Amino acid sequence: MTVTVVGIGGSLRPNSQSERALRIALSGAADAGAEVIEVSGPELVLPFYDPAVADRPDNARRLVEALRAADGVVLVSPGYHGTVSGLVKNALDYVEDLRGDSRVYLDGRAVGCVATARGWQASVTTLTALRSIVHALRGWPTPLGSAINSGEVEFDLEGGCSDPTVADTLRTIGRQVATFAMSQAG
Repeated sequence: MTVTVVGIGGSLRPNSQSERALRIALSGAADAGAEVIEVSGPELVLPFYDPAVADRPDNARRLVEALRAADGVVLVSPGYHGTVSGLVKNALDYVEDLRGDSRVYLDGRAVGCVATARGWQASVTTLTALRSIVHALRGWPTPLGSAINSGEVEFDLEGGCSDPTVADTLRTIGRQVATFAMSQAG
């Protein structure tokens, strides 16, 4: 059975380090047999989430529908001032639109969490914030998460990473999401 893993992350800068990290993590999910959907950068430019406004722009509807259909999720956020970027946080606020679903929020889904920042303090605190958000949304953070110091690790446009251990960790996170999703689907 094929499962779907949705990756959310990146920044407004095309091919940002966090977006490239997201792609490596999603490649691990794909290698494990999952269908992957990437939602990043400009696709995450959404109006501030307002639960009182029922009408959603097309990109918000696509995000919510992708998450509704997702069997697993990978989240990658750059660390801005020690926490999740506003772009990623606002996208996660749209998960509130799943509150009335039979699978409310991210309930029963594995969620891989990755944070990138130029320094260890910001990358670690951002990873902690992501994992806390996933708990609040009833998701299951994967056992492995990754805090990446982008001052020490670089990702290239071809999908490579200057540190093979970091690349292996990212692929493992993607595999953990896919494997958990498959176990729940079977």
